[in-house]
Amino acid sequence: MCFGSKDKSDDAPAPKPAQQQSSSSKVTASMPQQYAPPSGPPPSHASYQQQPQAQSSSSGYAPPPGPPPTHQAQQAGPLPSKNNPFLNGPSASSSQQQTTGDFAPPPGPPPPSQGQAEGGESKDKQHDWQTAVPDTSLLPPPPNFFGGYDRSPANNATEEECEAGERWCRQYPPYPGMPYSEAAASAVLAGNVAVYAPPSFRGSISQIATGVWRGSSDVGNPDTCLATYPPLYHAAAHTPRVPGRRYTAYYEVRILKDGSRSSEVGLALGYVAPPYPGFRLPGWHRGSLGVHGDDGHKYVNDRWGGKSFARPFRRGETVGLGMDFFLTPANDAIGVEIFLTRDGREAGRWDLHEETDRVQDLPVTGLEGYNDVCAAVGVFDKVAFEVVFAPEQWAWKGHQG
Repeated sequence: MCFGSKDKSDDAPAPKPAQQQSSSSKVTASMPQQYAPPSGPPPSHASYQQQPQAQSSSSGYAPPPGPPPTHQAQQAGPLPSKNNPFLNGPSASSSQQQTTGDFAPPPGPPPPSQGQAEGGESKDKQHDWQTAVPDTSLLPPPPNFFGGYDRSPANNATEEECEAGERWCRQYPPYPGMPYSEAAASAVLAGNVAVYAPPSFRGSISQIATGVWRGSSDVGNPDTCLATYPPLYHAAAHTPRVPGRRYTAYYEVRILKDGSRSSEVGLALGYVAPPYPGFRLPGWHRGSLGVHGDDGHKYVNDRWGGKSFARPFRRGETVGLGMDFFLTPANDAIGVEIFLTRDGREAGRWDLHEETDRVQDLPVTGLEGYNDVCAAVGVFDKVAFEVVFAPEQWAWKGHQG
């Protein structure tokens, strides 16, 4: 349906215009009665009649076979281009003059190419890609440089304990570096470092010699971090910003056979920027790192499963953990490297500022050489150990402190 105003005009046809009478009177010419006109049309009228006659005579004309010459040139190839020398050369002009309408391919299939037999198979030996490309299922898995584990394959704390540690760290932020202390720097060089156990520790710890502490934990002992003082890295005294200085903080732990479980070693070596929760192992929270003996993983502010680093610790061996502080020549910043020793030999090293996972890895603030760093020994369950700070009693002889 079309919506609009109705047309009210009459459908009767319009009246024809009235014919006007010619005002001029009819003029008759006087001519002789004996006159007879010549045969044929007048000369001016004859020229108009010759044109249709010529057109009618063309109906009997038959054109030559084949397309016009200009059409043949278009079929022979592309139009010449003034900017293409390959189309305007002698070979192009000669190819354009050849007609394609008269060309017929030879009968039968095309002849075999060079190096191919009649049956379609190549005479040459085919490339054996299965031999060139080995089976990747037989290769070992690629190393996981940047990704970590969601859980440790050995032991894991509860989520409630993790959240409690995070709340503790938010409540007690890291201390700024203490002012320069000559006594603290001298005590570290002599190995005169004290070890403190938190109230939750179920075991014993005592000093048996200068720079040597012996401890043991009971069965079922919860996660415990043994703190130390003075800091092994005193930022005001040991900073590598002094020209020509490179400082190494280091200590060792002897894992005793008597008093430790045979299945695994519940011990962790680490460093923390104080303060640090005493009910958490080093490496699980901010400003801390550690190598755990039950799985051999390294932890740097990692509350999940850590990253692969070394094999698990064994009873009867001596393990040590050190931190190298040096000045990088590229950007005049402090570089930090962490290394592990086993029975006096270096067994692994990593850069604190190595490439990390942008999503999972957390900052390393507090460990970059601008804060004081203390040694931290983590223990859980039943284990017996000795902590050695005295350099003359170390199994590793590469100390540069």
